[in-house]
Amino acid sequence: MQAQMLAPAAVLVVWTLIVLLWIIPSRFGAIAKLEDKSALAAKQGARGNDLEGVIPDKANWPSHNHTHLHEQPTLFYAVSAILAIVGAGALDVTLAWVYVGLRIVHSLWQILVNKVPVRFLLFLASTTVLIVLAVRAVMATAFADPGMAPQ
Repeated sequence: MQAQMLAPAAVLVVWTLIVLLWIIPSRFGAIAKLEDKSALAAKQGARGNDLEGVIPDKANWPSHNHTHLHEQPTLFYAVSAILAIVGAGALDVTLAWVYVGLRIVHSLWQILVNKVPVRFLLFLASTTVLIVLAVRAVMATAFADPGMAPQ
């Protein structure tokens, strides 16, 4: 089950990179449509956050989601590694796939629709799955029987 436990984490990494690439046409397309680009040209060393309020909000949604994919999912990566190391069970693998599925749906919702009540429910659902995975990781490590370890 070790490789199977790592597969959802690998898919979430790829999804995060897809969202990163999604930012490019979204932002550059919005910048190209700006009539007055002086606000962008005037600031040396501008960052993505500087586009807030300059381009339409929807053009920034992929970037907002990309940021979210670097927050809570980092805990998922750690939990996935812990469970893969100690030996994940079928339930762990299933929960990991559910978590990744929820995060992808959350991303699509935030980038395309971005109605906060639904987005929050998706976040809450994925958080609940992550909590269960984290508790299972604690149980698999803190309550492991050292006598069962290979010599």
